[in-house]
Amino acid sequence: MSQAKVVSNAVWIIAGQVVKMLLSLVIAMLTARYLGPSNFGLINYAASIVAFVMPVMYLGFDSILVREIVNHPEREGETMGTALLLSLCSSLMCILGVIAFAYFANAGEQETVIVCALYSVLLLFQALELIKFWFQAKLLSKYATIISVIAYVVVSAYKIYLLASGKSVYWFALSNAIDYMLIAAGFLIVYSRIGGPKLRFSLASGREMFRSGRFFIISSMMVTIFAQTDRIMLKHMLDTSAVGYYSAAITCANLVGFIFVAIIESLRPPIFEAKKHDQKDFEFKVSQLYSVIIYGSLVVSLGLALFSSLIVRFLYGAEFMPAAMALKIVVWYTTFSYLGSVRNVWIVAEGKERMLWIINLSGALANIGLNIVFIPIWGINGAAFASLLTQIFTNVIVGYLLPPIRRNNRIMIQGLSFKILGGMVVDMKSLLMRKFFHK
Repeated sequence: MSQAKVVSNAVWIIAGQVVKMLLSLVIAMLTARYLGPSNFGLINYAASIVAFVMPVMYLGFDSILVREIVNHPEREGETMGTALLLSLCSSLMCILGVIAFAYFANAGEQETVIVCALYSVLLLFQALELIKFWFQAKLLSKYATIISVIAYVVVSAYKIYLLASGKSVYWFALSNAIDYMLIAAGFLIVYSRIGGPKLRFSLASGREMFRSGRFFIISSMMVTIFAQTDRIMLKHMLDTSAVGYYSAAITCANLVGFIFVAIIESLRPPIFEAKKHDQKDFEFKVSQLYSVIIYGSLVVSLGLALFSSLIVRFLYGAEFMPAAMALKIVVWYTTFSYLGSVRNVWIVAEGKERMLWIINLSGALANIGLNIVFIPIWGINGAAFASLLTQIFTNVIVGYLLPPIRRNNRIMIQGLSFKILGGMVVDMKSLLMRKFFHK
């Protein structure tokens, strides 16, 4: 895979995410102000519960599809068709699971149960969105970007209508499902139009992919626990307003996170490709990815921490100012969370998926314990501190405790080299200049 194609793919992903970020920023700001901390917290509580079942809905396929397509291009249609059908069936079971949990965990709270049920509908369409990994593997993210942006513009207009017409929180809970419905439909249409292989189902392929992906189900659930448990615990230990404040802080902390997600997604296929041919080149590419993620996210975190009060007041208003201090703390956890994303790329490439459940179980247990300790003492600030400590423990310390993945930690340390960072920046700049000014 040429560097120029990788850069072009990254540019499309980032451009699309910039548009979505700007739209989501405006819509989230207006929605939070309209709903208030309590109802805004209720929506985010529902989102956290739905996030818990997503790993089961995906069956681990979201972590292995790019690798499967890169390594076995002759059976792309079978791989994608099997993954889509199995995930779709799984999504129906997950929706029932969300409704059942909401009913028993929030007995007597009819509004909470209805909001969770409506929000969970998005699982049905998110299962079909797995088709995006075919576009990623083929470095055709421009199509995925265009589809996502169009869908997001439509849904943003719909949410503005909901705000203007004074609709209830139920309508906002369902609006996310419309977004994923449009995206899934767009992906399938474009996939067919550009000559994507015919989708077909194979039970044998399903078993093979599940054997490989099953490790990611448990590990992803563990990740979800230490990513979402804090909001659920805040709701049951404090109230939905606390969830609203904390969710506002998390949203601000991830304002430009799409850039790092786009970089990781774009470099994942060439890293897998390098692994097939040259171990030294493979490790060098991983260290380059670490370098960009580490230094880029540290700069962003510093800026967000310094201007946290201004950011919260501007985006959410004075009513959400309790989120400012939580933002100062939680913003630093993003750097360590991205380190975990890069580590997972290395783990998949090395075929060490079995280690993921140990890593993420350690993080989940640490997060639950830390939240139990710190939430009663510091409230939402305690939840933010627990999240930061969890990410440091899971994505750095655990790497030294487990011998099979210590090599990754050494590669991560190599990524701290300014020489590696400088070389990658120069290469990227040169490619971008040629792309836009020397066609």
